[in-house]
Amino acid sequence: MIPLRVTRRQALAWRMRRQLLEPPGTVSVDDVVHRLTALPAQSDVELAVRTRQASSSPGEVERAVRDGRLLRTFAFRGAVHVMTPEHASAYLALRAVGRQWERASWQEYYGLVPDAWPAFRSAVRDALDEGPLSPAEIGEALAAQMEYARLQPIFSTEPWTLLKALAWQGDLVFGPPRDGRATFQRLDRNPRWTGLSDVATAGRHAVTSYVSAYGPATPDHLQYWLGGGLSAGRRRVQGWVDDLHDRLAPVDVEGTAAFVLAQHVDELAATEPTDAVVLLPGYDQWVLGPGTADPDVVPAPHRAVVTRGANLVLAGGAAAGTWSVRGDALSISVFGGRPGQRALDDAVARLARILDRELQPTVLTG
Repeated sequence: MIPLRVTRRQALAWRMRRQLLEPPGTVSVDDVVHRLTALPAQSDVELAVRTRQASSSPGEVERAVRDGRLLRTFAFRGAVHVMTPEHASAYLALRAVGRQWERASWQEYYGLVPDAWPAFRSAVRDALDEGPLSPAEIGEALAAQMEYARLQPIFSTEPWTLLKALAWQGDLVFGPPRDGRATFQRLDRNPRWTGLSDVATAGRHAVTSYVSAYGPATPDHLQYWLGGGLSAGRRRVQGWVDDLHDRLAPVDVEGTAAFVLAQHVDELAATEPTDAVVLLPGYDQWVLGPGTADPDVVPAPHRAVVTRGANLVLAGGAAAGTWSVRGDALSISVFGGRPGQRALDDAVARLARILDRELQPTVLTG
């Protein structure tokens, strides 16, 4: 098949449309999160979502989490992410396939051999029967059973590694915070949860979802997101790509081989480059999806500030500066040439609507 040839600016403009950045979408909070596949909780998730909505109101993300339409759980690189139950079914299945809890170091430290995990997982779910508990409270409940008493200090002081393994197997997710501290609750009590997918189905789902939102995607992009992010393994990832050969179409992005879903080829071909400016929160999925090492999204000289989580000025799909707000004062620092005034005004107006206050911008050129 002869690949479609597009420019980098054209590819980024199409990706901005796919990620509801230009123009913003008329969809629900959970639809935005589903489109992006997962949002890192270390980012300002509400701002990330509302920036992608033409109309929104504060608190919608937390309401969706409370209703079970969105889950907050450990996923990519062991970090906390917000995602839909459908995506979680796939991503947790892929994260669990490595079965880290069967490593000798785990068995020695936790005193749990592989055959002991089914009973242990059941005991944790039983402890959560009455509702969300803090990690320390989970440990206290387990301590009533002699074989788990030794784990109580771990749940009180260093619970996160053990909780991740339970989350990846679909036993628990984050519950509502209590006094600013994390709680966990049973995942199977969410009526939208259908259980973990089988690995082959999960892999194909993960590839198509990623390419749909982050295409044109290269094999390195997929390896970064699924291989590095979920420890899926390069061979598995390539196998899923091979399985989907009839649903993927090749694209040449100024000499770089990539692919999109076949159903999106015509749309990509018709997309014109854009000079649109968007003000994104730090650690936004626009950057974390392809990774900060992607020079098309993050110019190499500015990777360090992006990696540290600065709020980003996005111009035409590429990081073009940083911004911060103090009261009504909006400070914008651009890396090089100043974006077009109209595009910058539109971005400021969008942020002002979300923050519900007038903003007085100051633009500095580095």
